Amino acid sequence: MRTFAKLFLLIFIFALMVNQAYSHCQIPCGIYGDHTRFDMLVEHIQTIEKGMNQINELSKNSSANINQLVRWVNNKDEHADEFTEIVTYYFLAQRIKIADSQKTEEFADYQKKLTILHQMMVFSMKCKQTTDLKNVEELKSLVSQFEDIYFSPEQKEHFESRHKNN
Repeated sequence: MRTFAKLFLLIFIFALMVNQAYSHCQIPCGIYGDHTRFDMLVEHIQTIEKGMNQINELSKNSSANINQLVRWVNNKDEHADEFTEIVTYYFLAQRIKIADSQKTEEFADYQKKLTILHQMMVFSMKCKQTTDLKNVEELKSLVSQFEDIYFSPEQKEHFESRHKNN
């Protein structure tokens, strides 16, 4: 019985230590789907917004189904975490290259991107903490701002022309 308890404890600790698999690895494979990531960010924001609206609506009713309310809170929080995951592990860790501080224009662009990504993380956290739709609107604005500075005009044009043909 004692061996079984040790084995169970070991399996439990191992399960806690295993990280969840995410949408993109940190192996330098060179395969990136930047536009897809932006689409995913927008989808997470839409889900967070719907969750907030559902939570606010269910909270108005004193006989609301508490289980449904809890499910919406959990769903909203999971999407905020997934949003932050993309910002952190995709953009910050892999796509935003460290700039030389001696190259003024390049470094200013780097700082602008870091600032917006940090703000995106903060407002994602605020979406977890509240149901204030102002935080969602701020996230929408930040994603749009980041997209505008992330892609070059040529990349935007290429992407738009590809989608017109599909």
